[in-house]
Amino acid sequence: MAKRSLQASPDGIKKAKQAFERKGWTQEYFAGEIGIETRQPIWKFFAGKPVDRRVFSEICFHLDLEMEEIVAIPEYAQIDAEKKAAEDKSRVDAIVTKVRSHYHDKIQNQCGTLRLLDIARPVSLDHIYVDVNILEEITSQRWLEIDDLQGFPAEEFDRLGIGKVRRESIPGLQAVERYPKMMVLGKPGSGKTTFLQYLAIQCNQGNFQSDRVPMLIRLKNFAEDAMIECSFSLFNYINQELQSCGISEQDIETILSYGRALILMDGLDEVPESASNQVIQQIRKISEKYYKNQLIITCRIAAQQYRFQGFTEVEIADFKPAQIQHFAKKWFVAVARNDPESGLEKASLFIEQMKLPENQQIRELATTPVLLNLACLVFQTKADFPVKRSDLYQQGLDLLLIRWDEARGVKRDDIYRNLSLPHKLELLSQLAVITFEQGEYFFEEIRLQQLIADYLRKLPATQSNQAALELDSLAVLKSIEVQHGLLVERARRIYSFSHLTFQEYFTARAIVIGTGMSLSQLV
Repeated sequence: MAKRSLQASPDGIKKAKQAFERKGWTQEYFAGEIGIETRQPIWKFFAGKPVDRRVFSEICFHLDLEMEEIVAIPEYAQIDAEKKAAEDKSRVDAIVTKVRSHYHDKIQNQCGTLRLLDIARPVSLDHIYVDVNILEEITSQRWLEIDDLQGFPAEEFDRLGIGKVRRESIPGLQAVERYPKMMVLGKPGSGKTTFLQYLAIQCNQGNFQSDRVPMLIRLKNFAEDAMIECSFSLFNYINQELQSCGISEQDIETILSYGRALILMDGLDEVPESASNQVIQQIRKISEKYYKNQLIITCRIAAQQYRFQGFTEVEIADFKPAQIQHFAKKWFVAVARNDPESGLEKASLFIEQMKLPENQQIRELATTPVLLNLACLVFQTKADFPVKRSDLYQQGLDLLLIRWDEARGVKRDDIYRNLSLPHKLELLSQLAVITFEQGEYFFEEIRLQQLIADYLRKLPATQSNQAALELDSLAVLKSIEVQHGLLVERARRIYSFSHLTFQEYFTARAIVIGTGMSLSQLV
């Protein structure tokens, strides 16, 4: 039964007095307006004393105030609310503990191992993972000019940093703690997926956000399953995943509603183009409806077009020398299996060889995990790098141009796929030789578009319409960046080859084709 009298809270009294002053009334006049004979109830209202419920309601109505915002909550009701909140938390904690227990083994199976390039068996994530660093400023969004990046003698050129501009980074876990909703961008093979797997395992083992349930969603798999079933629902997909472990839909809804999930969505760039809009819509719905949860999405840099409300965009930084050494030690020990001492010996030799001046180009390539893994693999057999360095560079290009997407089962949908591999190599060689011969390490977007258009114009069945050719050339440029990471945007509309080694290799390749010399003579 409702109380017959109500009183205003201190904050409510303040709001009511402000509204009363705006009206410009006297208390006697106000009493007449609400149909009472004396101003005493008005005085009691503003003094925070109990007044009749009907009078209280009329006062709020005439002052254009919501009664719920003015009334004081009785002490017993406040105690009841706090008690209910504590009971609620205890109930949700119990559900989270139960779900984490039921789901633990599946997360461990999904995320606990990695497949390394050309290594027959999976490797434990704990045995190979190296902490990543995060750039809070996106490389391609910097407002810089070419002179800010270049403009000094070639012998002083910073091969590893590709330019003079330095950027600060923070540890990956620190970024996750700082940003509850985060879009993690990175080049192909920069470690985006591995980072999400690491977060899932750390959460699963109770080392990080132990009060949440980790959920790793491979967006490509979600999209493919949804297209087969003709039903795009990210909630249903999560529901099916957890129900297979004996978790009820009601418990899943509770966890999501109370913000007790760590939702990790991997590979937005890998979603087929035909399903892209539906997947984006589902991510938006989940992030808006269940906004209390922590959400992290990964995507290749330059592939993201849609900006999710409330998400902070960050970028995975290239490995620093200490990270390269740490990875190498872990890699050789992991591959050595039952002989960790020999693995450490080979790792030490690898690190020593990497420091030699003649291996500067290899050090440059080894700043991303995928190419560092290739360098370790090549070194593994003979405990040395190949005499013909061009063989290693060719393998690196083969990995970025073909094998990396193939290994992940990704098929790209745009115009760049229509160029054969020889055409791709020829185009990249042409871009490299023209720019390198003119001493250009950085190039404006419009310059690259013109060079690509010049190449496309010579191909059979190419559109002759200039406007269409310009659009195609821009699409090809973006595809080279997104799919292979061989060209990267260093600042707004300013590009370079991802590694100076690749620019030199493609330049040498163009000269070889033009002169008939062997590649090993030049590289």
